Amino acid sequence: MTPRTSQPASADHPPPLEATPARALGDFIRAHRERLSPQALGLPPGPRRRTPGLRREEVAQLCGVSPTWYTWIEQGRPVSASADALARIAVALQLSRAERAYLFELAAQRDPAEPDPAAADAPATLLETVQLVNTPAYVLDRQWNALAWNERAAGLFVGWLDGTHDRNLLRYTFTEPAARELIVDWETRARRLAAEFRADSIRHLSDAPTRALIDSLSAASDAFARFWASQDVGGREGGRREFNHPREGRLVYDQITFKPAHREDLKLVVLVRE
Repeated sequence: MTPRTSQPASADHPPPLEATPARALGDFIRAHRERLSPQALGLPPGPRRRTPGLRREEVAQLCGVSPTWYTWIEQGRPVSASADALARIAVALQLSRAERAYLFELAAQRDPAEPDPAAADAPATLLETVQLVNTPAYVLDRQWNALAWNERAAGLFVGWLDGTHDRNLLRYTFTEPAARELIVDWETRARRLAAEFRADSIRHLSDAPTRALIDSLSAASDAFARFWASQDVGGREGGRREFNHPREGRLVYDQITFKPAHREDLKLVVLVRE
């Protein structure tokens, strides 16, 4: 018997179903449907069930979608799933906040329950917390504009958080001459910053404020345009940060970044002196 040989993916030979994002989405939804008991939703147990958890028809009814469409989603078929439909599935399956975020990532959709990308407001307690920190600290929004900072941060970041400057961290880093003097090994750090922003902004790259920021920086800074075109991606990491301060000389900090539990579009950055 001649062994079967694998075929490369093409229009005539599509990739195995389990290798597609739609298949991953269907597997995830099915697993959580099977974990949910009828009693958890106040439904009667009904007759003997052949499979664990809820039936597909029951979830479809809870979501207000057709059983056929829901079945196709679970089967990993390439059907369109709107953000609204996904939100109803998340509610019906009682997904946790982390599970809901994962669902939308798999579907490459934005959760309609996410904060308005145009909103510049931040929890008052978060902004007040910055003032309680006895070391440089600041809060960034999703375009990396500083929303709040303490006196120590203003004293450290000359040309950004002191005086009446543009409060965007990227504009400061790439267009403000003082940043090149302050940040040790500016080239390496700036390249890393662009890679971190690419990773951090992936879910809202099409938002008007984010797009405008990228376009304006690409026009204003050859370095940013070059780094952005490289397609480098890097997670926002903490670690050692070194500065050549114009008054205090060489300063070394350990950077720690926090994300508020209910506003992951914001960041609280704290620099701890080594």
